[in-house]
Amino acid sequence: MTNKYKEDSITTLDPLSHVRLRPQMYIGNNNYSTQLIIEIFSNALDEFNIGNGNIIKVGYSSKDNVCSVSDEGQGFLVNEKREDGKTILQASFDEVNTSGKFSEEGVYSGSSLGLNGLGSKLTNFLSNWLEVTTYRDNKYEMIRFEEGVFKHRETGKTNHHSGTEVVFKPNSTFFVHQEPDMKELKKLFNDICGLCPTLTIELDIDGDIEKISHSEGIDFLIRDSIGKSNLILKNRLLNLSKQGKYKLDWGLSYCSDSESTIIPYVNFGLTEQGPHITAAKTTITRVINKWAREQGLLKDKDKNLDGNSIQEGMILVFNLVSPNVSYDAQTKSRVTSNDFVPFINDTISTQLELWLDNNPEDGKTIVEKALLARKAANAAKKAREKVKNGTVRGKKVKIMNPDKLKDAEYLGEDSTLLVVEGLSAGAAMATARDRDKYGILMLRGKLINALSNSDDKLLKNEEIQLLFKALGFSPNHYDSSNLRYGRLAICVDSDSDGFHIALLIMSALQHFCPQFIQEGRLCWLRSPLYILKNGKNETYYFTDEELNANKNNLIGELQRNKGLGSLSREQAKNSMFGKNQKIDVLMPDNASIPLLEQLMGKAINPRKDYIFENVDFREVKE
Repeated sequence: MTNKYKEDSITTLDPLSHVRLRPQMYIGNNNYSTQLIIEIFSNALDEFNIGNGNIIKVGYSSKDNVCSVSDEGQGFLVNEKREDGKTILQASFDEVNTSGKFSEEGVYSGSSLGLNGLGSKLTNFLSNWLEVTTYRDNKYEMIRFEEGVFKHRETGKTNHHSGTEVVFKPNSTFFVHQEPDMKELKKLFNDICGLCPTLTIELDIDGDIEKISHSEGIDFLIRDSIGKSNLILKNRLLNLSKQGKYKLDWGLSYCSDSESTIIPYVNFGLTEQGPHITAAKTTITRVINKWAREQGLLKDKDKNLDGNSIQEGMILVFNLVSPNVSYDAQTKSRVTSNDFVPFINDTISTQLELWLDNNPEDGKTIVEKALLARKAANAAKKAREKVKNGTVRGKKVKIMNPDKLKDAEYLGEDSTLLVVEGLSAGAAMATARDRDKYGILMLRGKLINALSNSDDKLLKNEEIQLLFKALGFSPNHYDSSNLRYGRLAICVDSDSDGFHIALLIMSALQHFCPQFIQEGRLCWLRSPLYILKNGKNETYYFTDEELNANKNNLIGELQRNKGLGSLSREQAKNSMFGKNQKIDVLMPDNASIPLLEQLMGKAINPRKDYIFENVDFREVKE
């Protein structure tokens, strides 16, 4: 073996080099430089939240791609030297794990958004240059870094009020787009001003200044989140509760939509997952069920309303302030600690019960909407059972092997049967598909070749029997008006075995019901051959040609897929059922039929001729 460790195989990188080598490990999505502004803004917001100033200024110049953030905070101690000779200001921008926010007894009480001591360093390390100026006690200190390295310092006297200003230019090497995503920033700033009703953010884009402030607080976020839906309650629950070191500012309402909207902030940072969200939903479900029984809206014989039914149309917005919250990464999207859960349970339980008692008509509206949601869910379940057990639009359709066939909820011309290879591929597709219009047929074995075997033998093959039963007709007795599915999409791995399965399916259809193919009902649903991972974003390439055409734009981790079974539910959903879907009609004319018969027919010589004429054996490795 040649792949053995040598003396220089194991290396140690300094923090600057490591951040630059693996930027996504620290900032997540590097499509835009947005996170660099967010990191500096988080520090300014922390200053506001402990009572220092009420204006934060954020600027961006598209001419030179320069960003800036300034606050009215207390500022750093000016020219205060540490034992290593660095000033506190310099260390705060080039020494990782250096922060004034680690201690629960410190200035920020451990509940700051910028709590890991990394944010300002990441912005510095991933910029061409950065200048930070701090003002305090009528003195100032300005430090300039270039490519993350300290260059020079200036100090002096000033009449400037206290605060800190950071100006920097993101390094295009580390981002697909050097500029920040202004749409994302504006959404963030609107949310933050909703959470902080006394804060004003001045956003300066190329000299065009927009002042953002929302004195209505959480109520603004509730109204802003509903979009085109209508609020269905007369009153909204708005509450701010404190208990020792914890604080919960939250609001609850309902709209006419069928989806729930949950906007969960922790220490003024937007999150995606965690026990805080689970605790809030669980408590709301428990309290509403209890209240509904007390009011006689649920009888003793009735089952409790499930969480999904109660959450239909729900709008829940909250900001939890808690010290020393743990996250799974620097981007702080997933919370991992849970010491605040009892506080959330107690607060929501107490305040929601009180609100329901004071607003019984609104409470009744919530319960009635949940009861309708449950009724609709039960009706959909019964419809699915009818499909499995017998009746579809008045027709009796007994389907064998339900473990292999997962029918679409609505059958007919607009539905598609996906034929996949094996259970692992079927599991990913079954959870990723739109169940209304996609059915799944999982083949556990190969069909026998319809172009080289007798009908008697073919019709005994279990996989061929199930294929035609799933489509809704018998071999050699094709009637498009009886079709259970309007089209069939082959969905197999992009390898030789997958292609062989596809050819066997095509051969069976061509032999027993060529009209099905001639009507354009046979398709190929492509799965991505490559996935390019760039933070939270993924780009899908379905062929080698697509990948090669974009080889100069491949930023991130490139994954070569072994097959459908290697795709997660989200990857399958996003690449094969959304806007990225690649589905092609197979054999749309009769020109392909001779080739199919050449490859799959009984005669050996035509197949050998095709192979020797089309395969370059020089590329075949021994």
